[in-house]
This record gives sequence, structure tokens and C-alpha cells, in this order.
Amino acid sequence: MNMKLRSQIDSVLEKILVIIMSFMVINVLWQVFSRYILTNPSSFTDELARYLMIWVGVLGAAYVAGKGNHVAITYFSEKFSPNNLKRVKVAINLIILGFAFFGMLVGGLRLVYITMVLEQLSPSLKIPLGIVYAVIPLSGILIIYYKILDLKNMRHD
Repeated sequence: MNMKLRSQIDSVLEKILVIIMSFMVINVLWQVFSRYILTNPSSFTDELARYLMIWVGVLGAAYVAGKGNHVAITYFSEKFSPNNLKRVKVAINLIILGFAFFGMLVGGLRLVYITMVLEQLSPSLKIPLGIVYAVIPLSGILIIYYKILDLKNMRHD
């Protein structure tokens, strides 16, 4: 069941990332077209591109963490015995889980809450910045889910 749910989450996340990237490409193309062809640059495209990049980057990090393809220095881990390598992988997953919980989930929820209470709006799009920042706790939840599953799977190996 966990693997089926995980693959469903992966599939949804892949589709969301493709959609965001598509919007980002269209947005940047419109920005270039309006600036150089129409000689009347669009006022919102720069800001929208920035926010879409944030969403792609942070959601993409969650996706990559779920796939186990996060940045790693393998030089040292290749020197460990299989037993010690498993311990190191458990420690790395616990560190990632801790960061995702405290940094992304708790810190991200606090950031979203503060920006919503202060009613901060983006300059051009006039959308609440809490919506833009909501990707941080969302990605934190995804990473926590992935890392808990990874730790459970390591226990059974």
C-alpha cells in the first residue's frame, strides 16, 4: 500500500512540476515577445516567473528527495562497509527528516502564517505572499513522508 501511494504521489508531483514548468516557459516567452516585439513589456511576467521558479525549485527538491537523488558526496560512503553504510544512510535520512520538519514544515508554516496575518501582497500580481510561500511546508510534508518510508524500508532490508 505504501509503495502504491508513493507512486501515486510521485505521479501527481511529476504532473504538477511539468505544468508549472510549462507555465514558466509560456510566461517567459510572453515576456520576451512583449518586450522586444510589442515594445511594451508586460508588468507581471517577471514576478510570475520568479514565483513559478520558487515553486519548481522547492517542489522539485521534494520530488528528488523522494526519488533518493538528492545531492550526495559519495566519495566517503563508498569507503564504508555495508553495515556502516546502512547506518550512515539512516543518519542522513534522519537529518533530512529533521530539516524538513523543523525548517520546512514548522518554519514554513510560520512564514505563511506571518505573511497572511500581515496581509502581504506581491507587488505586481497582488496575490497573498502566503500562497507563494505555501510551497515550503507542502514540500516539507512530502519530504517527511518520503523519508519516513525510506527509513521503514531500510529497517526491512
